[in-house]
Amino acid sequence: MTVTPPTVAAEEPRRAYRRFRSIKGRETWAGLGMIAPAGLLLVLFLVVPVILAFTLSFTNARLISPNPPRFVGFDNFIRAFTVDPVFAQSVGNTAIFALVVVPVQAGLGLLLAVLVNRRMRGITAFRVIFFIPVVTSIVVVSILWKFMYQKDGLINAMIDALTFGSWSGVDWLNNPQTALGAIIVLSIWQAVGFHMIIWLSGLQTIPEELYEAAKMDGAGPWRQFTNVTWPGLRPTMVFVLVTITIAALGLFVQVDVMTQGGPVNSTSTIVFHAVRKGYEQQEIGYAAAISLIFFVAVLIIALIQRRLTREKD
Repeated sequence: MTVTPPTVAAEEPRRAYRRFRSIKGRETWAGLGMIAPAGLLLVLFLVVPVILAFTLSFTNARLISPNPPRFVGFDNFIRAFTVDPVFAQSVGNTAIFALVVVPVQAGLGLLLAVLVNRRMRGITAFRVIFFIPVVTSIVVVSILWKFMYQKDGLINAMIDALTFGSWSGVDWLNNPQTALGAIIVLSIWQAVGFHMIIWLSGLQTIPEELYEAAKMDGAGPWRQFTNVTWPGLRPTMVFVLVTITIAALGLFVQVDVMTQGGPVNSTSTIVFHAVRKGYEQQEIGYAAAISLIFFVAVLIIALIQRRLTREKD
C-alpha cells in the first residue's frame, strides 16, 4: 500500500483552494466586464445628470450666456414657491391629473383584466386590441387625438350624430375648462392596456383551488372577488399604483404635442414647465431647481404609497 507523504497531503487542500480562487477571480472579472457597458450608460445618463441638476439648481446658469454661472443659494426654490404663478398652477394641474388618472386607470385596467381572464374563443384578440395603444408611439397617439378634438373633428361629429344635431361643437383643446380633461381621457385610453396586462398576470397567479373552495362555501362572484381575488392581487396592486403615479406625475409628451401648456397655462405640468424654462427661456438653473423639487415630491409620494400599501403582520 502506497502511503502519501504528510507534506503532499497537506499541500493538496492549498492547491484546490488556489484553483478555486483562480476560477472565482476569472468569473468575477468576466461578470464585471459584462455589466460594464450598462454601468457606464447608467452613470452617464442617470448619475451624472442628477449631480449636474443638483449643482445647477443653486446657480443662475443660463443655456447660452457669456456670463459664467453664479451661486445664488436657495433663490431658485424661493422663486418657484413665492414668485412664479405658473409653477403653482403647474403643480395644481399635475395633482389634478394624477388624482383622476391613478384610480380610474387602475380600476379600469383591473376591470378589463377580469373580463379578458376567461377561457373563451377569441379572447386573445381582445387582449391584443386593448394593448395596441400601449405599443403605439405616444407622439402619434397625441397627434391623432389632437385632430379628433378639433371643433370639426371626429369626437364632435360623433356627439352631433348621437344628439341628432342638438350639440354645438366644443374646441376641446382651446378651452381652459376642457383642455386638461381631454388630455386625461387620452392618457387613460392610451395606457390602460398596459396595466390590464399587469393585473392579468396577477390574476393568473391565484390558484384555481381557492375559487373552487369559495364556491363550495357558497360565495358568489362578489365575495369571491373580495375574499380571493383582491387579497391575491395585493403585490400587483402596489406595483400598478406606483407605476401609474410616477407616469402621471411625469406628464409631458401629451401636453407638449397637443396644447403647449395652454390655453392660459391650464394644461401646464411640472415637467413641462421645467422643460419650457430650461430650453425655451434658457433658464437652466431655475429649471434644474424645478426638476429637483419634482424628484423629491415623486420620491415622497412613492414612499407614502409604499408604506400605505405594505403588507401588515
